[in-house]
Amino acid sequence: MDDVDRKILAELQQDGRLTVTELAARVRLSVSPCHRRLRELERSGAISGYRAVVEPAAVGLTFEALVFVSMRQEDRDTVAEFETALAGIPHVLEAERLFGEPDYLLRVATADLAAFQRLYDERLATLPGVQRLTSTLVMKHVVKDRPLPAERVAP
Repeated sequence: MDDVDRKILAELQQDGRLTVTELAARVRLSVSPCHRRLRELERSGAISGYRAVVEPAAVGLTFEALVFVSMRQEDRDTVAEFETALAGIPHVLEAERLFGEPDYLLRVATADLAAFQRLYDERLATLPGVQRLTSTLVMKHVVKDRPLPAERVAP
């Protein structure tokens, strides 16, 4: 990955709907080499997909919480069952496995507090291996969906 590839990634993170012609102009390449680089970035997995970013409130998801999950047991089978079950809950927008305590951090969006309580009681609390759930409500997003930095930090 060189500086031109990083510029391509930076431009696409700002606007994933750029045409190859527009992208080439922004990174100062002709269309053909830009297209080759773009396909290679996709093939290598550096670009894992393209999607629309939807505002949760526009689709009625106005309540957001962070849920910390502590596991009762962390053997391979229980962790796999937990993660598979978690992946099947659409209102869990993000899930991170952590080192230390707690074991997982979830970002959850629902319509309101009542919907969150149902999700918490009926789905999250019944996941395999869960010992304890702790939640905190999101007041506002300070930094959200920030593109990855284009430049590397020097060692």
